[in-house]
Amino acid sequence: MTDLAALETELLGAVTAAADEGALEVVRVAALGRSGSISSLLKTLGALPPEERKERGAAINGLKDRVTAAVRKIERVKVFARTRE
Repeated sequence: MTDLAALETELLGAVTAAADEGALEVVRVAALGRSGSISSLLKTLGALPPEERKERGAAINGLKDRVTAAVRKIERVKVFARTRE
């Protein structure tokens, strides 16, 4: 699962490095959009054997949840900072 760990590190780094809301949206779409990196991984699950599908699916969904949470957290921070200006 090191490929998922590397992808998570890359995506969370990109979320953190997003300079503004537009850049954050680009990162979100690249990861979670219809053709995003995580969405593409989810589409591969159907070709796996049932036991492997269950394990890999849980790992990918966990990654999706962590990236989604990070995006939402940064969105809240950026909105709060904008309202404080």
